[in-house]
Amino acid sequence: MALSLREDRPGGSVDHFLALLQDRLPLWLSILHELSHRIGRGSVGDNLLPIVRAGIDYYTDVQGAAMPAFTSPSVTVRFRQAVRDHGLGPMGEILPLAAYLEGEQRLGRVAASVDPEATARLLLAGCFHHAYIEMFVGSDAGPSRDASAQEIVRELRLEPVPA
Repeated sequence: MALSLREDRPGGSVDHFLALLQDRLPLWLSILHELSHRIGRGSVGDNLLPIVRAGIDYYTDVQGAAMPAFTSPSVTVRFRQAVRDHGLGPMGEILPLAAYLEGEQRLGRVAASVDPEATARLLLAGCFHHAYIEMFVGSDAGPSRDASAQEIVRELRLEPVPA
């Protein structure tokens, strides 16, 4: 059962978003955590590609339902508190990605100049942005989800440059 943010109306649209988040977030986080088993296997890009694709799908699923959380300052404050109280903040997504990148970096498969945490945030931002554009202007307004995932991974430019 989702936490009610509207004292006057349990089960409202914000509650719907929290319920959706509580439903979708565990799968998304498990996908991110499974990445740790790929350290040193395959190529870094090939390992990240399905993560980015899953991220685009995840954000597409939950983003539209999030809008009611920002309809008024009081609802936004209650929403933010509920997210904090339930440990649903962004670090749950960022840390497993950063840990994967750090592991690959230790093996020399990611450039030493890469900041793993900043790169994790950028990767997630790319997923979020694709979902946002798709939600507001349609899926035909830009590259497909697969093409966008490939662009995001490629443009992170993680591999070390040969000497």
